[in-house]
Amino acid sequence: MREESHKVTAVARLPEELRFDLPSSPYQMWADGELQDYLHIPYDGTRVEIIDGEIVVSPAPRFRHNGICTQINNLIHEALIKDPSYRWRSIFGNGLDFVAEQNGYIPDLMVLDADIWKDSWNLDPLHLVTDQAEMVVEVTSPSTAKRDRPPTGKQAGRGKWCGYARAEIPYCLLIDLDPAVSRIILYSIPDQASAAYLHEASWSLGEAITLPDPIGIEIPTDDWKPWG
Repeated sequence: MREESHKVTAVARLPEELRFDLPSSPYQMWADGELQDYLHIPYDGTRVEIIDGEIVVSPAPRFRHNGICTQINNLIHEALIKDPSYRWRSIFGNGLDFVAEQNGYIPDLMVLDADIWKDSWNLDPLHLVTDQAEMVVEVTSPSTAKRDRPPTGKQAGRGKWCGYARAEIPYCLLIDLDPAVSRIILYSIPDQASAAYLHEASWSLGEAITLPDPIGIEIPTDDWKPWG
């Protein structure tokens, strides 16, 4: 849905007779935590995001999708156990607020600095903001892959990947489980002007991912599989 219209047009490509006005902008309702209730969407893992001014509703991720995020989360926690000075923390299930762009994304996982984690723990915000994230992780599924990947053709400049680059989030880890792709790509050097990451490193499923410093962990992927 376009921000200025306040009409629901992107939830399910509704016919005109089923569309309705929102009491406020979709972004503002999302940021206030009111949109999901207003649209009567159950809290069963279904995700409601504002992407390029549209309301985008995605089904709850499947087990393997969430399992990959859990593995990464555990590895970051293990790094902290081995070295109490390790400065990184991770969280998944939180929204990432794009105030300037009027977008609201929910990455599959975020990596945060320890001080930002502590402040967020104490303040307990509904959403984090883009400059709090050191890295975002997206695991593709059939319903979300096009918005998670770098755009092509007429979609240039659109989608979450471009939003992350415009916000200058240092790293974006894309785990593409599409059987036709089956690759993991770490994007870095975000360029705000072009809404793109200028560098990438990639691995095939089954290879170990090496995240560079400052995060500096290795992620085995030998049991990761494409979509069934």
